[in-house]
Amino acid sequence: MNLFLLVVAFGLAGASPLEDSKVCQPHSRPWQVYLHGGEGMSCSGALINEWWIVTSLNCAPTSYSTIASLGEHDMKVEEGTEQHIYVADVIIHDPYRTSLHSLTMVRLAEPARFTQDIQPIPLPSRCPQPGETCYVSGWGSIPNKYKPSQHLKCLTVPVVDDQTCMNTFPEVLHWNTNMVCAGQANTDNCMYDGGSVMVCDGQLQGLQWFNNGCMNPAEPTVYTKLCKYNDWINYVMDQYTPTETTPGKMT
Repeated sequence: MNLFLLVVAFGLAGASPLEDSKVCQPHSRPWQVYLHGGEGMSCSGALINEWWIVTSLNCAPTSYSTIASLGEHDMKVEEGTEQHIYVADVIIHDPYRTSLHSLTMVRLAEPARFTQDIQPIPLPSRCPQPGETCYVSGWGSIPNKYKPSQHLKCLTVPVVDDQTCMNTFPEVLHWNTNMVCAGQANTDNCMYDGGSVMVCDGQLQGLQWFNNGCMNPAEPTVYTKLCKYNDWINYVMDQYTPTETTPGKMT
């Protein structure tokens, strides 16, 4: 009887829904940031130092209205690992047109306190290569799962060469060299989450730009190619050096 119950238990453990299989190991992405508040906005970003977050153009946080939640995994539970800090400055890459760039810098109202569950992700020292395995994380729903997850989700995706990316682009979109594509046909390679974070070899390599891989699983998803923006990111951080901080921490 005991053997029978053990077999049943293992069978049930292996029968978890597909979406559950995409949930990240809790706090395995300590750079992941949940941006929320303001006018109901909700998206992801990546912590790159104690003051700064990068996210996509579509995220559109608002100064002293949007809250950056760091150390987050389960959005509906206070786990004791979180820091909730207001957004102070929002700097959108110029020119703003999304066909050219999709990158926003977000400065916190006060610096994050680094812990085991809150750590920055290094900026890229190189560009991602076709065929390289990368990891995407965010709180959005995956195709055929139309409800955002309360738990951070993780996907494994291969980088796609530029020509393949161009060949699969919808006619309304225009490919450019500030983009990188990742994903493979007929798998979950995309999340409906503005600013989903793509990490390759321990470096920040992408932020979700277009979710065409969500709408058609035969197509890869488009990310901002962060290796093209190191100079601009460092320039913004130098120009907006924080002075004495305004109280901005929620908890």
